[in-house]
Amino acid sequence: MISVIVPVYNEADNLVALYEQAVVVLQKLEQPWELIFINDGSTDGSQERLEELAARDQCVKVIKFCRNFGQTAAMMAGVDYAEGHIIIPMDGDMQNDPEDIPRLLDKLEQGFDVVSGWRQDRKDSPIKRNLVSRVANRMISSISGVHLHDYGCSLKAYRKDVIKGVRLYGEMHRFIPIYASWFGARIAEIPVLHHPRQNGVSKYGLGRIVKVILDLMVVNFLSKYAGKPMYLFGAAGLFILLISLLTGGWAVYLKLVEGVSFISTPLPLLVVMTGVTGFMCILMGLLAELLIRTYYEAQGKSVYLVGKTLNIKARSATRAARCVESSDL
Repeated sequence: MISVIVPVYNEADNLVALYEQAVVVLQKLEQPWELIFINDGSTDGSQERLEELAARDQCVKVIKFCRNFGQTAAMMAGVDYAEGHIIIPMDGDMQNDPEDIPRLLDKLEQGFDVVSGWRQDRKDSPIKRNLVSRVANRMISSISGVHLHDYGCSLKAYRKDVIKGVRLYGEMHRFIPIYASWFGARIAEIPVLHHPRQNGVSKYGLGRIVKVILDLMVVNFLSKYAGKPMYLFGAAGLFILLISLLTGGWAVYLKLVEGVSFISTPLPLLVVMTGVTGFMCILMGLLAELLIRTYYEAQGKSVYLVGKTLNIKARSATRAARCVESSDL
């Protein structure tokens, strides 16, 4: 089954047209499908439109949030409720084109686990949206090691197996391909159509850039240090302690060689501050190590993922499968 997920926030004027276009495409696929709309606290009558569509077509499913939780939460709700083995999220503003869905599925059939859309000819503001997006995409690709031209494009296709354990927060829905890559997913990218917005207003502003940068820092931390936080905190602590040691040595040199009193320079204060900070970083690293062990051991989680086994006894194979299912990010 194919599950198409559409987060909705104040898109009442676009929903009927989007449904009609999507249904024409999905009915040609010759396999079961469902169209899941997640109403993310809309206030413009979107819920009434969605209820009308759901009453007309049993393949239309609606999830209504009590308030606005954001696009990432809407995406996660869609994945949680989806019954299909392939998940295709797309925007509800009619800028993504449902005609690209078969092309995404064809690429999946070539053996890929994630196929990302690339709005090669993007119909948005050249400076406010396009330029900023290109800079952000290059930064994300450079830091994450997963090279895509358009992380912000919602139109993607996922095999559910590679994202069923992913839990996202903040504005991290754009980083799902990065999380999938941690599971060993094969990722591809294809150009997709992009239309100018006809109805409604964009919900994205320049303020989202700050959120993306902060979320990228979290993703980078989880990628490198989630399993061994002491490497980060310990290295920082040792570096700061080295600064403390060098500063103390310089203060002693000034006292013995130059005859400069300790109290006439800020060096002793700097020695104390950096020394305490260095020890605190190391202690935070040890505390983080205890939390990591509690996370894995108290919940029976595994530190590895098994993709396939051969000639393994049934009991061991069952445990390996359970590890894969229980592991998350």
